[in-house]
Amino acid sequence: MVQIRPVSDLRNKFPEIEGIVNSGNPVYLTKNGHGAMVVLSIEEYARLTENVERKLDEADVMAARSPKRLSHDEVFGNVRSAVNGK
Repeated sequence: MVQIRPVSDLRNKFPEIEGIVNSGNPVYLTKNGHGAMVVLSIEEYARLTENVERKLDEADVMAARSPKRLSHDEVFGNVRSAVNGK
């Protein structure tokens, strides 16, 4: 179940929030009724970002080897296709 809490819960109910994120679920925090941030466990954050630095390094190497440059639309079109499995 998605956990949406006011940001004040981070201070007032920290052990409860901590328990939720330690079980592997994110907690979405709101401020004045609008999304403000997401709290994740360190393990979940690491899982989400583990390949980012390596992929950026690979992109730098590829860019150095080729004069071809892609437009913003081409790059994000490729990303959307990959995410959507097309």
